Amino acid sequence: MLHKIINFLLALMFVIFAYLQLNDPDPIVWVPIYGVMILVCAMAMFKYYPRPILFSLVIFYVIYSLFYMPGIKEWLAQENKSQLFDNVAKMEHPFIEESREFLGLMINVAVLAVYLIISRKKK
Repeated sequence: MLHKIINFLLALMFVIFAYLQLNDPDPIVWVPIYGVMILVCAMAMFKYYPRPILFSLVIFYVIYSLFYMPGIKEWLAQENKSQLFDNVAKMEHPFIEESREFLGLMINVAVLAVYLIISRKKK
């Protein structure tokens, strides 16, 4: 039962992430990225872990996250790391949005990695 609750909460988190992307300049990219994660979490609620799909998503998200590495490097070089959470700063510094998008992808990768580990134990 706890398993279903945790996966439901993860799915709900990704629903919120997808919803917040509706006002983003590129919702066509980000809503499907988080939408896929909603489906993955829903499948996990029923202990269904399609390893080829999970692995493919990890590869895709890691490769896509590489495009945001310059923004991450720039953010890490800043003295004030809290700018990442400042809505005004994102208008002034493109690296803020890039860093947020990178971190969003890393959340996806972390969840998928846990599912891959769980799916391996199930075999």
